[in-house]
Amino acid sequence: MTWQTFAFLIIAGFAFTYSGLKFKMLFELMRKHQGKGPALDRIPERIKTAIANVFGQAAVNRKQPIGILHTTIFWGFLVITIGTLEQFVSTIYSGANFEFIGHGPYSVLVRVQDFFTAAILVAVCGAFYRRLVVQPAGIGVSRDANIVLTFTGALMIAILFMNAFYILAHHPFYSESMPVSLALATFLRGYRYSPETNAVLFTAWKWVHMLLVLGFAMYIPSSKHLHLVAAGPNSFLRKLDREKPMKPIDFTNESITQYGAAKITDLSWKDTLDYYSCTECGRCQDLCPAWNTGKELSPKKLVMDLKTNMYRNKSAILAGKYEEVGPIIDENVTEGVIWACTSCRACEVACPVFIQQVDKIYETRRNLVMMESKFPAEVQTVFKNMETNYSPWAFSAADRGNWADGLEVKTMADVGKADDLDVLLWVGCAGSFDDRNKKVLRSFVSLLKKADVKFAILGSEEQCTGDAARRIGNEYLFQTLATANVETLNRYAVKKVVTACPHCFNILKNEYKDFGGNYEVVHHSQFLSQMIRDGKLKPAAALNAKVTFHDSCYLGRWNNVYEQPRAVLGAVPGIELLEMKQNHDQSMCCGAGGGRMWMEETVGKRVNITRTEQALETGASVIAAACPFCMTMMSDGVKAKEKTESVKVMDLAELLDQATT
Repeated sequence: MTWQTFAFLIIAGFAFTYSGLKFKMLFELMRKHQGKGPALDRIPERIKTAIANVFGQAAVNRKQPIGILHTTIFWGFLVITIGTLEQFVSTIYSGANFEFIGHGPYSVLVRVQDFFTAAILVAVCGAFYRRLVVQPAGIGVSRDANIVLTFTGALMIAILFMNAFYILAHHPFYSESMPVSLALATFLRGYRYSPETNAVLFTAWKWVHMLLVLGFAMYIPSSKHLHLVAAGPNSFLRKLDREKPMKPIDFTNESITQYGAAKITDLSWKDTLDYYSCTECGRCQDLCPAWNTGKELSPKKLVMDLKTNMYRNKSAILAGKYEEVGPIIDENVTEGVIWACTSCRACEVACPVFIQQVDKIYETRRNLVMMESKFPAEVQTVFKNMETNYSPWAFSAADRGNWADGLEVKTMADVGKADDLDVLLWVGCAGSFDDRNKKVLRSFVSLLKKADVKFAILGSEEQCTGDAARRIGNEYLFQTLATANVETLNRYAVKKVVTACPHCFNILKNEYKDFGGNYEVVHHSQFLSQMIRDGKLKPAAALNAKVTFHDSCYLGRWNNVYEQPRAVLGAVPGIELLEMKQNHDQSMCCGAGGGRMWMEETVGKRVNITRTEQALETGASVIAAACPFCMTMMSDGVKAKEKTESVKVMDLAELLDQATT
């Protein structure tokens, strides 16, 4: 056994043991969390998405040029790891190498390794330039990231010098296959070192290479680059569908004594994997409407702060002493952070490693509302109205059908069963009680009649879907409303539902299933688009207007409905569609989601004002919406910007109705 073999075995044994113990501790922290994790279903799809996003770097490459830099470093490390293993083997077994694969294949291998070594070095320089010179707001200043980039750059330099001195000392047959290392060797040849000196320098750089790798292995478990290990499993466990219902609470289970998340351990092991996976890239923060209007919430910082909370409580968690674990709400994750979220899911759509930030906020809200009775004061009135009037407003439930006066709209009580109907029209609270949105429903009813659609409404039997209650954290109130609505819908044997409210659409379609409500639910933009395609609606009158469309979060990012609203606008003669800079998945929230419609906005700039400004920048004379909340927020924004004389806010149904005879 040579001194190098002995030294390597001692150092490598220590490094891998240290790293292994760190990973074991991280796994134990994850395992000790008490929340319920995701179901392992649709395995073939999970394997496919993991391959696409780990090896294909699909999600990472949605943003450039950093996507190319990251992909280069990722694939480069996969390739040069083969060379690192070869150096480990040659150190343990003196003279051993991978040349047994044949001169031709080995020459190809070292050529690819040489290329990627240089490419990674260039990519590291690009990443340093981005962090230190460009300094995008989302990534901030990260000492950890700079350390890792320094590790990586130093490792590439060590490999190039190691290869160059090996070429000078031994003149291997594959020298010409390593153009970058050969060029460096040619330069170093000018120093006229003796063959013995070149051999010593090769050994020195080889050790620098190996020590950097072993040091990096020890550093990874304690750094943000833990994502190298965690991101793959997180991609495999990602939410496969865009639709994502909230998890119900079983209130009949008397063994459940904690509703929501009061402590970090009340969240699930999957939440812990999210912390480990975070790359701190800042893409979530870049798109967050709360952060971009001066609120306390940063989705990136939320994940980092939750991880900090977990590490701070590490000893108690590992010992199973959950009573000693501190609360989630602390000096970092304040109540202001939790209530600032609009649940737009921009953060989740942007995240390249599929972290689910919104779920953590929901669970924390549930604890604040149901366990601690802590919530914004104005929400108390909303809860009371929902309990007594079955809507967020203090209007009588008996008046729910008044919006349709004079339209001769039948109720389900008149019809009896849904068998002879094409669809049930779910009006929603805004359509029933908000004066502006009553006009939207009347236009939609006009279109249904023009298309000879057989429909009815529930009228006074309809109750609020409970969306706002659930998003704010009052799960019990939500379930009370949901079960009542499901009972009514099932009593009439309803099969298909159409609604003009994306919040009602989302919750009826995706969340009522847990309570026995299985219906085909479509949004009015989808329904109108289909009727146009089927020739049942034939818009002919030219409106001659420049229109910009605001994507509703609960229609788009929650349910992937983007094209049908645009198809409706595109079918109206004379409409010129002008897209805002932030559209589709990149669209900015209006500020009303996640229960924020019912809360005061006192910190920073109002979200709806910022979004309205983006709409006005297009020069459009009409801001088109497909959501009652969005319409309210954008109308308020237009009014605040004193543009009511030149810019109108209209629903798709209103525009289509004007153009259709």
